[in-house]
Amino acid sequence: MPGELFQLRHKKALVTGGSRGLGLAVAKGLAHHGADVAIVARDKEPLRQAYREIESYGGGAVFTFSFDLHHIDGIEGFFGDVVRQTGGIDILVNCAGISRRGAAEELDLGQWNEVMQINLTSVFALSQVFCRHRKESGGGGRIINMGSLMCHGARPTTSAYAASKGGLLMLTKALAVEWAQYGINVNAIGPGYFDTDLTKPLQQDEKLNAWVLESTPLGRWGKPEDLVGAAVFLASPASEFVTGQIIYVDGGWLAKL
Repeated sequence: MPGELFQLRHKKALVTGGSRGLGLAVAKGLAHHGADVAIVARDKEPLRQAYREIESYGGGAVFTFSFDLHHIDGIEGFFGDVVRQTGGIDILVNCAGISRRGAAEELDLGQWNEVMQINLTSVFALSQVFCRHRKESGGGGRIINMGSLMCHGARPTTSAYAASKGGLLMLTKALAVEWAQYGINVNAIGPGYFDTDLTKPLQQDEKLNAWVLESTPLGRWGKPEDLVGAAVFLASPASEFVTGQIIYVDGGWLAKL
């Protein structure tokens, strides 16, 4: 039925980086449309606050998990704990990410590896265990990766971040092609410049703020809730025949010459 296209009742979603910013907005949006939502982040106090915010949106149950995605070797065990406590996961949303800025010729390799580990390797490791779980559960599922404008282009001092997001886009396509046989749709969202706690210093830079506003046809920074529509679409039956794609939510940024 058309009215059921965007419903997520009886679905369970795991959102990494779900305690703040874009991840929290996505988690609240999925909950609002009926999903049980599990969020993961490193710090417990932001998780407690996020729990209260998501619970207020109604929907199903809310679960929180404190885990550091730097610990790649622990991801399988962590995901097993999530499955045991929630009863299973249908939707994986990979929102956690970091950036380390610096001139490419000077960037420390430790910083490069840290960005790759969180933004790319942890996504692959989580997607692997999610795929195995869905196969054991009878197949079908959704993976949504959080990309960036830097899946498409780059700016100075962003070599590690841009490389990780470019890799994430191609990982999205590769997994979509390989796991279509299991009924797992794999897509990505590419946010433009969004108003979050992490971007406050950028907004306070008058020159950069003016550049963002001038470069965005809609003339503003994105709000975290602007991502919810794309996330719900990709998580729901409405996107049944969509896989291997990235939806840019950028206020028209990439459309502008």
